[in-house]
Amino acid sequence: MARKSGGGHPRAGTLAKSPLAPARFPNVPEIAGVKLSAVAAGVRFRGRKDVMLAELAPGTTVGGVFTRSRTAAAPVEWCREKLKSGRARAVLVNAGNANAFTGLAGVSAVETVAGAVAAELGCHPSDVFLASTGVIGEPLPHDRITRALARLRRGLSAGAWRSAAEAIRTTDTFPKAAAATAEIDGKPYGIAGIAKGSGMIAPDMATMLAFVFTDARLPADVLQRLTATANRASFNAISVDGDTSTSDTVLTFATARGPRHRRVSSAADPRLADFKTKLRTVMTNLARQIVRDGEGASKFVTVTVSGAESSRAARRIGLSIANSPLVKTAVAGSDPNWGRIVMAVGKAGEKADRDRLAIRIGDWPVTEGGMVRADYDESPVARYMKGGEIDIRVDVGVGRGRFTVWTCDLTQAYVAINADYRS
Repeated sequence: MARKSGGGHPRAGTLAKSPLAPARFPNVPEIAGVKLSAVAAGVRFRGRKDVMLAELAPGTTVGGVFTRSRTAAAPVEWCREKLKSGRARAVLVNAGNANAFTGLAGVSAVETVAGAVAAELGCHPSDVFLASTGVIGEPLPHDRITRALARLRRGLSAGAWRSAAEAIRTTDTFPKAAAATAEIDGKPYGIAGIAKGSGMIAPDMATMLAFVFTDARLPADVLQRLTATANRASFNAISVDGDTSTSDTVLTFATARGPRHRRVSSAADPRLADFKTKLRTVMTNLARQIVRDGEGASKFVTVTVSGAESSRAARRIGLSIANSPLVKTAVAGSDPNWGRIVMAVGKAGEKADRDRLAIRIGDWPVTEGGMVRADYDESPVARYMKGGEIDIRVDVGVGRGRFTVWTCDLTQAYVAINADYRS
């Protein structure tokens, strides 16, 4: 039976907008060397854009991270191989069909689409990156995509960020984008990205689909290191439902079309300090938007773990809390059931001192000395839990490791969306 990859409902456009969505789509500046386009190709969805193309200037470099799923989709395997060259001239994304678990037909579809894009843009197929998201196990109707390429090329524009972000959605209820300006050698460089994700969200190397662009001049090996580092604290720090997709892809492209700066040869170059910060800011912004669009979500939850043996241990404990159905349903019901947090810490398998475990919900300390605080009053905490932004902090009392994870609650709407996924 086919299943989704990061969300893929035929009627995704009819889902009510998440109550946690940003007030408006951000103002995304043009990035020199990047042109985007989106069309309705009818891959699966009806009456909405579902294919996005980004054309990249000659000389563009690329870095990326991908799902570690053992059942990765054909486009992921293609991108992994092509990433080795460090070059890119285009990225094409379709929504509605994941082209995953489709055997040799999936491989052939990837080769056909990449070749057709290359012919349309006048580049080599190996410089074309692909991503697909949607239902797993159904052959990709790639002819619908190739027939749309001429329209995509004619529609290419430096300012089509919103159309591109809308076209890659599945069960997403709003398009996601973020931008920032960074300095290298005192000169400004744009960073802008789009992402999709709503369900089947759990970090494992990369999460969902995200595409980030900059006009800085960065060698591929440097860009790869910067992307992987920023990914760990952004896309790999979120979870909606604990399920890792077959199609998760994060790609970063550097067009070298901004102001000239002195050559960068190492990701450790101190001149990249501001760029690193702004790249992480953009990727974290996109990651948090994905959580805010979690299927059926009504509350955005920040889980901060401190006092762990290492940051890796803190991350594992944080995800144990964030992925617990019991914690998530308690949040959905505005129930400050801190015992479920204790449970989630214990099952993580990382070192924790039971008698030094300190839990805070919002501004209220809950535990002390291995038990609930004598002065704990649940009434104000219960009122706090009715809000849309929930902050949970846990110190496990064994070290200095720290990590923050973002998640959402688990509601009846999540069940309804996924029970109805292919109908």
